[in-house]
Amino acid sequence: MGGGEDVGSPVVVGALILDVHAKPSSTAPISGTTVPGQVLFAPGGVGRNVAECIFKLGIRPFMIGALGIDGPASVLLKDWQLSTEGILRREDITTPIVSLVYDIHGEVAAGVARVDAVEKFLTPDWIQRFEPNISSAPVLVIDANLSALALEASCKLAAEFNVPVWFEPVSVTKSQRIASIAKYVTVVSPNQHELIAMANTLCARNMFKTLEPEDNKLLPQDVFCALRPAVLVLLESGIKVVIVTLGSNGALLCSKGNPNKALNINRKFSGEIFRRVQLICSPNRFSEPGLSHGSSLFAMHFPTVPAKVKKLTGAGDCLVGGTIASLSDGLDLFQSLAVGIASAKAAVESDDNVPPEFNLDLLTDDAELVYSGARMLLAHQSML
Repeated sequence: MGGGEDVGSPVVVGALILDVHAKPSSTAPISGTTVPGQVLFAPGGVGRNVAECIFKLGIRPFMIGALGIDGPASVLLKDWQLSTEGILRREDITTPIVSLVYDIHGEVAAGVARVDAVEKFLTPDWIQRFEPNISSAPVLVIDANLSALALEASCKLAAEFNVPVWFEPVSVTKSQRIASIAKYVTVVSPNQHELIAMANTLCARNMFKTLEPEDNKLLPQDVFCALRPAVLVLLESGIKVVIVTLGSNGALLCSKGNPNKALNINRKFSGEIFRRVQLICSPNRFSEPGLSHGSSLFAMHFPTVPAKVKKLTGAGDCLVGGTIASLSDGLDLFQSLAVGIASAKAAVESDDNVPPEFNLDLLTDDAELVYSGARMLLAHQSML
């Protein structure tokens, strides 16, 4: 049976991974030799990053995962302040490790991952032990590092108790694991490459292609028009809300009708984030009568805030974590996504996947900028 202290809080099921970050100082990585730079250990894994971000924003999530009893696990748990009850620890588990080499712009140039323990040991049986936590959660987050069986077991458990499911695609390849669970999923948060892979998987054909690099200069309206057919495939498969992350171009929020109604999150908190953001981001700004039409396509663009980029890993995870923390704290989806994008900005300005701490003054100022810059792209158009 699951424990008590975290019941009623968001539950995250996914990977805890030790990241090894190799960051060159001034010279790009060169094949066959070394260049000067920094090599850092950073706690990582999509699920772990999301959970830590939620915690650092004032909400205590419950993490379900698997780790070995070894050196990398010790590093991962050294500063972990959440319950470890949901984390399976065994001698025969090799703690997942990912080694990443960055270019001088903070983009990943190369990487090697050993994360098979997540699929092997994070089983449906282990997940089902924590039914009390999942049944009372405002939202269940699952990352695509899980096996197909574990993803399905998590979703069915959530469905049994009407708990919204947030699917984080992790990578282009793993995003395709949406195929067997789309009908259970409430929210997905792909980048455009993951979106295209998911849409192609769901329609069982290679119908869609990603935008070319030069398309980064397109206006948000044009980006949405290009990605709209792929978004529609996801929405028509049963997914309620699609958040497409666009890096420095912000994010698209798409749904059938009003995305706030689609989420139906049981909010139990009204803490610091709620008080701060509710004051500066009016919850009525986007309340149009047409938003309630369940058959209409809704699309909205949220900009980002200029950042001094150190590295880009962790940004998407903090966008998810910041959004979920805010939803759990009582904010609506529009306000929450603004906080999520502000959280992603803090992540790219940090050496860690999740900043050591969030400056709430700066975070809420950034969220206000994002929220005030958000624009409706579509609110009433038929899905047909």
